[in-house]
Amino acid sequence: MGLLSRAVQSAARQREASRRRFWGWLNAVFNAVDNERIKAVGPDRAAAEWLLRCGAKVRFEGFDRWHHDYNGLPTGSLGRYKIQAIDATESCIMNRGFDYLDGLKFVEEIKFNKCVYIEDVCMERLSSMENLQASLYMMEVVSCGNVTDKGILTLHKLRNLEYLFLSDLPGIKDRQMTVDRLQRALPRLDIALDLD
Repeated sequence: MGLLSRAVQSAARQREASRRRFWGWLNAVFNAVDNERIKAVGPDRAAAEWLLRCGAKVRFEGFDRWHHDYNGLPTGSLGRYKIQAIDATESCIMNRGFDYLDGLKFVEEIKFNKCVYIEDVCMERLSSMENLQASLYMMEVVSCGNVTDKGILTLHKLRNLEYLFLSDLPGIKDRQMTVDRLQRALPRLDIALDLD
């Protein structure tokens, strides 16, 4: 009886591992950057398509509502709609797709909430984008288990960041040092914490 039970458990683990590999592969495909598409429709439209394909939402300048339906994205002339806010809650966005963010000039707010693929290298890339350094003033990083002190510290490059909410980040080991260093680099930054 024990042998049969172990065999069933082993088969179930293999099936689960196979399923995880499939979803990881599919998420990587969703994050592949299409430079031709960026040229054809502009950076904001291409980024919106990528974000929605990965399960995120966007809000465009002049709109109050969030767009979450890929097929419901507004149409119009090239460059007409500019992304103002990104809500990546429970999306599969990952570092591989961050090239889509390079051309965005009007993003003021980004929320990373329960993003399993967001990690320190994502924070570093985001912070190194000159357009976002100038425009981004509000950010949330919540329940992103791969983000550590190192990734949060790179946010000091976002010179106009005024509000940062950090919650449920087990990778933050030295909370006080991280907050102190960010506050010294960005004196206007209001940091809200829920890391206990």
